[in-house]
Amino acid sequence: MTEDANKDDNNTPQPLEQSVEVVGTAEAAVDDKLKNLTQLVYILQAISLAVGLTAIAGLILNYLKRDEVKGTYLEDHFRWQIKTFWYALVGVILGWLLVIVLVGFLIWAVVGLWYIYRIVKGWLALNDGKSP
Repeated sequence: MTEDANKDDNNTPQPLEQSVEVVGTAEAAVDDKLKNLTQLVYILQAISLAVGLTAIAGLILNYLKRDEVKGTYLEDHFRWQIKTFWYALVGVILGWLLVIVLVGFLIWAVVGLWYIYRIVKGWLALNDGKSP
């Protein structure tokens, strides 16, 4: 590029346009495979309402792949999914222990609704590319 090419019609010098390559943030660098894996865990959690063991498979996936999503919005989803599993398990155990006094059934109902809420909220946020 010559010096004359950087002047406008009035012959005043203009700054050179430089192409600047913007390095994507960790948010933009989310791999589709990891996003699909996160969605798979939400699916496994949803199926666990009928077949409880699938939630354990989802939890294992979360722990195995947690390092790969560090620094992305998917890390928040993994944390959300892990907490959902453990808190739901505590609620189910507490409900089981209190079934004798009939309060357990109420606890199971509340935990079930809360579990569904967490799955839906997280899944919708994932679909929008946001943290839950």
